[in-house]
Amino acid sequence: MLLDHAFDMLAWKPEMSRLLLDFDTVPDAPRNVMALCLLTPRFRDFYLDRERIMRIAVADLRAAWAAHPADAALAGLVRDLSRSPEFTRLWDLRDVRVNGRGRKPLRHPGVGQLAVDYEVLNPLQKPGLRLVVYPAADAASQSALDESARSLPAVPADGDLGETAGGAVQQRGRGAA
Repeated sequence: MLLDHAFDMLAWKPEMSRLLLDFDTVPDAPRNVMALCLLTPRFRDFYLDRERIMRIAVADLRAAWAAHPADAALAGLVRDLSRSPEFTRLWDLRDVRVNGRGRKPLRHPGVGQLAVDYEVLNPLQKPGLRLVVYPAADAASQSALDESARSLPAVPADGDLGETAGGAVQQRGRGAA
């Protein structure tokens, strides 16, 4: 998944739609990871360790907010997220942390419990971008992901698909890097 500095999704592989949610069903403006996680009921029970994961995510958002103080869209996102009591409580902790890697135990609606590791890569020539990869954390989780690939529908090809060495990548309408 490719994100900008404000956590807007710019591009993703169909496997991400199988793991998290069908991003094609999310309105284009915005497809924001923070808003989805904090304001979408579907994610309320998705993370088995939600408190830890959301605390880290909000601290990472605060780091982005501090790095881009003049970004009106990012300030607007923080305002929008303030509708969530959970976000407000975590934001008020004033934790600042650039998050680069970790593990997320998940409760997937289609295949049950699994865990993914994640790593955030920052392209040197595009410092505002983050490439987030989610490999399975263990053999059981890999089996669950393999099952989701076999049994859950893929993101349909709709003309917005590009090709990479690893397969199709869905891109957001405003042009991904």
